[in-house]
Amino acid sequence: MNILLVCSGNTCRSPLAAAILSDKLARLPEFADATVQSAGVAAWDGTPASEGSYLVALERGLDLSSHRARMLTADQVRDADLILTMGDAHARRVAELGGEQKVYLLAEYAGQPREDRDIPDPMGGDVAGYRETATLLDELLTAAIARMRAERRR
Repeated sequence: MNILLVCSGNTCRSPLAAAILSDKLARLPEFADATVQSAGVAAWDGTPASEGSYLVALERGLDLSSHRARMLTADQVRDADLILTMGDAHARRVAELGGEQKVYLLAEYAGQPREDRDIPDPMGGDVAGYRETATLLDELLTAAIARMRAERRR
């Protein structure tokens, strides 16, 4: 299973979500075949993770030191089995690239639709905002894994 997480610049939300999801899936034998990647709809290829995401990842025992931003491509969309986006604009771009049958807003896929369906972007904010984003991502990804498990059993 190839899972792709998508945000805007691929420096804050999607790399942090990918690190959290990879860590969670690594503990589940039924997901031994899973790969988790991230990309951005407006990424500057090669940009490292934002300082806030890097620090919050470290606090959680995760390492984003080797992360480099990648612009979302049609090949990534084609190769993914499941694409989870941080917001509506990201989902629209995935659909434009041919992924309309496998793209979901993370909050919706997790069964926790929010009034504002987009995951807040902490870019430019203080570390507390990054921590809030990481906590929200952790909760939503836990619920998303439950759905993935249920769908695999079908």
